[in-house]
Amino acid sequence: MKDYYKISEISKLYGIGADSLRYYERAGIITPKRGENGYRLYGLKDIYKLSVLRDLMALDFSVAQAKEYLDGQNVGKTLALLRRESGILSERLRELAQKKELIEERIAVLSAARTIRAGEATVKNLPERSCVRISERITRDEEMDFVIKKLHMKHADKIRDLGNQTIGAFFSSEALAEGRANVYDSVFFVLDEPCAGGFTLPAGEYLSYFYRGGYAQNAARLRELADCAAALGFRAAGEPFELYEIDNRDTMLEEEFLTEIQMRVERAAPDKIQENSSVEG
Repeated sequence: MKDYYKISEISKLYGIGADSLRYYERAGIITPKRGENGYRLYGLKDIYKLSVLRDLMALDFSVAQAKEYLDGQNVGKTLALLRRESGILSERLRELAQKKELIEERIAVLSAARTIRAGEATVKNLPERSCVRISERITRDEEMDFVIKKLHMKHADKIRDLGNQTIGAFFSSEALAEGRANVYDSVFFVLDEPCAGGFTLPAGEYLSYFYRGGYAQNAARLRELADCAAALGFRAAGEPFELYEIDNRDTMLEEEFLTEIQMRVERAAPDKIQENSSVEG
């Protein structure tokens, strides 16, 4: 084993650029000697310090902190270093566990969504849901994606993961009156907890209708929902909205999209309604 190594050899061994090695030299961490030709030569002590430095940098030590440690290295400092490293690893494990939980949750939701029967209306009794919303007129799918991102950026601290976030949009009542599909007035997220400045979807009975495929069909699906409501003896008690179960977060195939239309309803003729009833669309 050689006693001294050239800068090119050290750079290749540690994957550290020559400029970084010179910077560590200026900081006083390593002290290469000069050969007869003036080239820097790094001794085994320098190599040892570079090994420790690499570990310290992985723990987010600054160069100054690394130098302080190396200049006065002792068992007490090493124990403190190991405890810090253990704490960092514990935090990373916690973060990984949270990510795994989100992934498992998304797997469960997507797997269940693939089994949902589309094309029928069902009555759901739902609790109050806390939401945040952004109001913008949306006429294209690309605009929807942009508005969703804006809402996410505004409330990122309240959302665990956008892929697992329940996303919805309210239809434009003006466009619906004109028979136009795929036009929206606002986008919203359903949150786990109330949010200042947000709004709530009231508790109550909702008529739910799932459909698969692109959004251009939603005007027709809404008409089917209205027909189902009338058949079940309900009348609208709120504006209809969509919830996106499977969308472009999960697939590029439009035929795999799964969307739920919900509309809060009230009983117009209670004697005609049976709990948990359903009507084919």
